[in-house]
Order: sequence, then C-alpha cells, then structure tokens
Amino acid sequence: MDHIDVAILRELQRDARVLNKDLAAKVGVAQSTALERVRSLRRRGVVTGVHADVDLAALGRSLQVLVSIRLRGGGVRDKLAFAEQLAAQPEVVRVLHLSGPDDVLAHVAVPGAEHLRAFLADRVSTRPEVLSLRTTLLFAELARKEQVPLGRRAQDPVQEPAQDPAQR
Repeated sequence: MDHIDVAILRELQRDARVLNKDLAAKVGVAQSTALERVRSLRRRGVVTGVHADVDLAALGRSLQVLVSIRLRGGGVRDKLAFAEQLAAQPEVVRVLHLSGPDDVLAHVAVPGAEHLRAFLADRVSTRPEVLSLRTTLLFAELARKEQVPLGRRAQDPVQEPAQDPAQR
C-alpha cells in the first residue's frame, strides 16, 4: 500500500458512497486510477464492504446490552461455532471472541427488558455450552471509531506523503 491507497481508504472511510470522480479529485489522481485502485483494494481484501449506520432505537430496539458469556470447556472451534450461532440471532448486533475469563461478548439490541429476559433465558442460557453470562446495560454510545488508523503496521505511525517544497 502506498500513499495513494492510504488517501483513498481515508476518503472511503469518511464516505463510502463518494462518486469515483470526486474521490479521484480528493486524492489527486485520474478517475481511471481511482477506480482501479478501489478495485484492487477490494480484490486484496482490504476493503471488505460498505455499510449504513442504522439507529437501533428508530427500529424499536432501544434497549442495548453487552452480554459477556463464559463457555464450558471446548476448543476454539467450539467457541467460534457458538459465536456464529449467536450472531445469527436477530437480536444480536455484533459478536466478539475474547481471551480472559469470558469467551464471547455479544452486543444485543431489543425492544425492552422482557424481550431481553426471554432472549437470554430461552435462547442463550439454556445452551449446554453456556457456563455463565453477565449483562451490562448500555446507556449511550459516546464515541464510535469506524475509521481505522492507516499505517503499514499497527505499531507504525501513519506517514503522509512528502510534499514538494514548492507546494507548501
């Protein structure tokens, strides 16, 4: 990845629906170059998709919780299989596989407390592999970082391309 790819990724993270001609202008390349670079980023698996931000409360799912789940024994495959099955539930927004005392963390959004109780009691805690679960109520989302910092490696600082002194 070079500085052009990084610039394209920054723009796509700001607005994934940006028109190719506008993207090209923003990063200072020809439209054909921008189009080929975006295609290349997709082919290489750097860009894996685009999404729309959805207001869960507007969908009637105003109660959000994090559910920490500890599983009985089993290997990584068993835990990942459980996580995949959990992710398939309509109440589940996101599932993370963890290290530490808990194995899985699920972000769940439901209409209210009774729905949450039924979901946890009837469809999660009854699973034989579930040892324990703990819920944490989400009051508000204070920050969201959907944009990934862009360096070559996580420990590298993000480098901007050197500017020609005449352009300063």
